[in-house]
Amino acid sequence: MGLRIPLILDRFPRWAFALTILVVVSGCAGSPQPDGINDPYEPTNRQVHAFNRGVDRILVGPAAKGYGTIVPMSAQRVVGNVARTLDLPGDIANNLLQANVADAATNSLRLAMNLTMGVVGLFDAATALGLPSQPTDFGETLAIWGVGEGVYLEVPLMGPSTARDAAGAVVDIVLNPTRLAFPNREANAASIAKLFARLGDRNRYAETVESILYESADSYAQARLLFLQNRRFELGRQALGTTAQDDAFIDPYEDPYGQ
Repeated sequence: MGLRIPLILDRFPRWAFALTILVVVSGCAGSPQPDGINDPYEPTNRQVHAFNRGVDRILVGPAAKGYGTIVPMSAQRVVGNVARTLDLPGDIANNLLQANVADAATNSLRLAMNLTMGVVGLFDAATALGLPSQPTDFGETLAIWGVGEGVYLEVPLMGPSTARDAAGAVVDIVLNPTRLAFPNREANAASIAKLFARLGDRNRYAETVESILYESADSYAQARLLFLQNRRFELGRQALGTTAQDDAFIDPYEDPYGQ
């Protein structure tokens, strides 16, 4: 795999690279149970889940509800459009790392259209003109490179994940092209827009998220099962070349804490 990793990783900070290697190596621990769940760190994961649930109950849930109540839906859509446009450079980078030229071209065209006809991303002109979103991430890139899913992890403030996806999230954050291209003030503004977009998502899926977190007999097991099923389905769908519109699943834990 080493020969296939691009030179862009030369810019990867040493601490982030070390953390990524540690997480990927930790993914080799344990073996999946008959139900397909590899969770050797369940006691620790449950403690983190309890922490995340507390953060959601005290902070994230009320903030999302307030955001949904105070901010008009039209403004929420604008914030969501801006956040998705800001994610496009990262999607394009991952498309190229995956040797997925078709999606890289689609996302590049989406970026150009949303920055121009969409007035700097305020409107999703690309989707309106028939170019649907093709999101991806470095976790998917690692999967395409042949890195196994690894152990199940509950990450503080981020929620359910796997060793592979946790490592991918570190890379996506550190090497985000928007973050590297913009000065600190503009990069921080972009992060704030993404945070508010995530609050909008949390409010939109409030009923589903709260039924899992607060109404399930075992919210940890329920969240783990839903995440693994949805993530595996998503990666399988991408491998088959189908689109998001073919997906009947909704992942209520897709970065609900705005990371």
